[in-house]
Amino acid sequence: MVRLLPQDEGFFALIERAAENLDQAGRLLDGVLADFTDIAAKARQINDLELAGDRLTREVIEKLNRTFLAPFDREEIHELVCRVDDVLDHLDEAVSRMVLYRIPAPSDDCRALGKVLSASTALIRGMMPMLRDLKQPQLIFDQCQRIQKQESEGARIEKQGVAALFDRKLDAVEIIKWKDILGDFEKATDSCSDVANVVESIVIRHS
Repeated sequence: MVRLLPQDEGFFALIERAAENLDQAGRLLDGVLADFTDIAAKARQINDLELAGDRLTREVIEKLNRTFLAPFDREEIHELVCRVDDVLDHLDEAVSRMVLYRIPAPSDDCRALGKVLSASTALIRGMMPMLRDLKQPQLIFDQCQRIQKQESEGARIEKQGVAALFDRKLDAVEIIKWKDILGDFEKATDSCSDVANVVESIVIRHS
């Protein structure tokens, strides 16, 4: 692909940093669910990453406001960093809710959703450097498809988990708590798919 516009490498660096920050939260989440101890302190670590993600998103938006020529359409860059930030917001909300609700231990479905989410954040991190030159669009499309498959698996697990809540005959308060938590995890995996959709659109338009 031959680009006609000058490239501002700073945008790519910021987008990659945002994806790395997200993946760090995904890996930390995996550790939290595997070893559910000192959860409040671990939740604060994830919240720190969420705040760092907010700062990176603002930095990209401020750079867009100062830059005349960006590597992609300004709306595309804005949409991409905001969707990455959405994933982190939902991930942080899920863990914060587990602390707020005083959950004694994650359920099997919760752990499974965490695995799906951490796999998706790793895929997002691996995909972002490919946007620098778009020389291998099919590799990016393949990565997007893997993320979308993870989202489908996350939706299946969430539905299974909610159904299991009623099978276990929990009281209404416990059902509400777990529905909220499972819903937050599913929203996070869904937002990963949104990231993939934005990336696919960028590749189709610019490769």
